[in-house]
Amino acid sequence: MKTTAAVLRAFSSDRPYAASRPLTIEEIELDEPAQGEVLVRVASAGVCHSDLSTIEGVLGKPLPIALGHEAAGIVEQVGPGVTRVALGDHVVFAFVPTCGRCGPCTSGRPALCELGNRANMNGTSLRDARRMHAGEESVSHHLGVSGFATYTVAAEESLVRIPDDVPMQVAALFGCAALTGLGAVFEAAHVAPGTTVAVFGAGGVGLMAALAVGVVGASAIVIDPVALKRDTATSLGARATIDPSGGDAVKQIREHTGGRGADYVIEASGTVKAFEDAVAASAPGGVIVAVGLPRASARAEVSPMLLVVGDRTIRGSFMGSSVPQRDIPRYVELWRRGKLPIEKLVSGTIGLDGINAAMDALASGEALRTLVLPNGEQ
Repeated sequence: MKTTAAVLRAFSSDRPYAASRPLTIEEIELDEPAQGEVLVRVASAGVCHSDLSTIEGVLGKPLPIALGHEAAGIVEQVGPGVTRVALGDHVVFAFVPTCGRCGPCTSGRPALCELGNRANMNGTSLRDARRMHAGEESVSHHLGVSGFATYTVAAEESLVRIPDDVPMQVAALFGCAALTGLGAVFEAAHVAPGTTVAVFGAGGVGLMAALAVGVVGASAIVIDPVALKRDTATSLGARATIDPSGGDAVKQIREHTGGRGADYVIEASGTVKAFEDAVAASAPGGVIVAVGLPRASARAEVSPMLLVVGDRTIRGSFMGSSVPQRDIPRYVELWRRGKLPIEKLVSGTIGLDGINAAMDALASGEALRTLVLPNGEQ
């Protein structure tokens, strides 16, 4: 069958992307789902900074590749042996397909799935195949999803079934921003009630983290140079916001915490400066969780003395250290109870033809989460 997808054929930093158009909208061939695979009609897909980083070459991927990894849709066809989902199910994609058999999977850390991450690096499905083709040329899968497309084929292990009454535009956000941001607070930091949490970076992931801080009964201080993002953080319940370009962010955090520093720090901006400030802004005994993705060559300076004498902990968190099959339904239920108004993070909706301009808006800070509606569904 045919699918229309946003395809990246060359890495580019030639902005504005609305003019250079690194993503081309192409009609390509899509194979029918094979053993353990599912055909999904994509209802919505969020424009995430990881997509932008892929375009810029920060996250190297095999080209050409059909982008998009934060998505939701409806099952249109199931391949042989599929048991997790059925025709007509509403599903959210998890951007690491998990085999369930490797060491990380069996030890409760599916984000580190050996087979899933190898497939993601190689641009294939979990079963080492490419189901998209442009003529004789194979097109790589983006993190097992390729959600900037009208239809996509994914491993059933990439899909999490959700209730039919969850709006598709809200559902897409559970696939990356929620898993990463909420998980950083709930699963990685294990934030305790009554504490203070500094969140560096107020994009989709950082704002999700700020929401989670409120759910557990802690106080959030959000640090971001973009006024729109700081205002959104305030509307979501942040106790305070800080513009790091207006002065020493670490000093300002300490002023908000009586000189002590933050009990927990979530670094979601992906910059070396923010990471170093995150460590410096933590209180003795504090926990620093890094979820932002800088270039692989980036290096930060941290004093071991600060860690040892202050008994601080630094840890990374990929996919929020979440378990998608367990946690996405939990996060959906929090949304249904009014605890997670994640729809406030949506900046607007576009068709596939607006994808390059949406990358510009994301890069400039003008947008939080733009949703692509590949099939024009409202």
